[in-house]
Parts: sequence; structure tokens; C-alpha cells
Amino acid sequence: MSELKQSKYIDITTDYGFKKVFGSDTNKDLLIAFLNELFRGRKVIADLYYNKNEHVGDTEDIGTVIFDLTCTADNGERFIIEVQRTSQVNLKKRMLYYSSKLIADQAPKGNRRAWNYEISEVYIIVLMDGFAMPDAGEEKCFLHDICLCYRDHGKIFYDDLGFIYIELVNFVKAEAELVNDLDRWLYVLKNMSSLNGLSTYLRKPIFEKLFRLAEYSKLKPEEREMYNVSLRNKWDAESIRSSQEELLKRAREKAMAEGKAEGREEGREEGRAEGEAKGKAAGKAEVIKNLLSLNKFSISEIAEVADVTIEFVKQIEAEKATGK
Repeated sequence: MSELKQSKYIDITTDYGFKKVFGSDTNKDLLIAFLNELFRGRKVIADLYYNKNEHVGDTEDIGTVIFDLTCTADNGERFIIEVQRTSQVNLKKRMLYYSSKLIADQAPKGNRRAWNYEISEVYIIVLMDGFAMPDAGEEKCFLHDICLCYRDHGKIFYDDLGFIYIELVNFVKAEAELVNDLDRWLYVLKNMSSLNGLSTYLRKPIFEKLFRLAEYSKLKPEEREMYNVSLRNKWDAESIRSSQEELLKRAREKAMAEGKAEGREEGREEGRAEGEAKGKAAGKAEVIKNLLSLNKFSISEIAEVADVTIEFVKQIEAEKATGK
């Protein structure tokens, strides 16, 4: 595979780049520093060790789950760190399922009475690259720190299960606006591959190490090959997402116009809602048809990219086969 035109530093939101920076014992100080900034003083991780990222199901009916990165802190806290590049069906439920895996793994095979459900803390960190939090609406928050709390007054009910979602698309600070190390981490995560060097705003030992590690010129030939593949995969995902968003936008605008016209006769609000629903469905159907035509993706992969159910993809596939 020929080399791509490269920037000085690798993109650390690619699969290869993320695991090179955060996924090895020699560089675990980088992951510890990043996690500590995410918790913003609520907890301090002194040390951690990496776990196998593959979780095999307890029975043949339960498939294997492979996490991007999973680790355990020195006091038993467990973490899953996931990088997501496309909006997915049931993202929140998927992360809840992942957390349940880490919790269920702690149960001993026997003598559960003595164990007495002594469950360690479990945290899921989700780095969303290029898309917004599902159901976020107009909110432009880049950090969602979530735990179990009372619905009525917001007091924390259980603090040992947490979810941190990071929306890089909403982090828009320039270098001169970085006020703390969390800002600095999010800035380099989003912009690393477009930077030419370490600025005065990032001049700290932990970031100096990060920049040294991320230099493309220092990669071995086999590392460059793996990184190039990973970068192409990211670009493919971004291209699909961009095409999907454009098709959805056009279909929504068309259906909105039709819905508004119908709404003049049947009720303005009802017509507008119907137009939005038609636009969303039509746009996603067009995206699915395009992906099916490429013959590169499975039904489940298309469902994940288009943010629809597998049944809906099969329906569009059947309609496409009959020429509808």
C-alpha cells in the first residue's frame, strides 16, 4: 500500500493512533493523565493495568464483545474507553450493556454470599469523533458526565457507575483559549494531525511526551502501514457520514416543504411533523441504497452507519431488488 501524504503528527483518534498513544504499559502515564483530567478532581488514579479487550460470552448464544481499550486502576476501578466515529443505533444502550459486562465479570463462580456484591467502580468513557450526542437537541456541550441520580431533586443515588461522553465536534476552543489540562487534552485529540509543533500553550512534560510519541517520521515501516490503513478507514467513515448527512438534509428540506404545503390544509404543526418524519425516512433510505450498491458492507454494518434497525435495511434491500 502506498503511503499517504502525511502531516507531522499522526491522528490519535484513528484506531491505530489511539492505541499507540493510550494502549501500552510504557505510555500508561498518558492515559492516567487523561482520565484524571476527565474526572476533574473527583478522583485521582495513581496507577492502572491493562486488561484483555476481548470479552467472551458465557455461553455460545452470547457473542464475543471487543472493547477499544479496557483497564483497571490500582484501587480496583474499571474503565472502558471507546472511540466512536459514526452515530449508531442505541449508542447509550450499547454502552450500558458494556458496563454490565464489567459488573457481571466481578461475580465469583461460587460462594456469592461471602462476596456480598462487593462491586468495584465502573466507568465508560466514550470519545465521539465527528458526530453529536444522540438526542442532544440544540445543546452544544462537549462533555457529558453522567451517573445515577434521583429524578426529582438530582441528588446522586449511586456514584460508582459512570458514563463520560466527549463530543469533539462541540469542542471549538483555540489554543489561546485553553485554560486547563482537560482543554489541552481535548484540543490535541481533535487537532493533533494538523499541528506543526508544540506551542507554548501545550508546553508541559506530559504533552511533550505525547508529541514525541505521535511523530509520524518516528514510526517504523510496519507501523506506518498499520497507521495508513487506520487513517483510510477513518476517512471512509467520515465520507459515509458526510454523504449521509447531506442526503438527510436534502430529503428533510424537500419533505418539510411538502409537509408545510399539506399542513396549510390539514394543520400547520401536524404537516410540519409529518414532513420531518418523511424527510428523515427518505434520506436514510437513500443512504442505505447507496451503501448496498457498494457491496462492501454487511447488513448490520449498514444499519449501524445509517442509524437504523437491521429490519429497515432488509426492507430497503428487498425494495431495491424489486426495482422500487
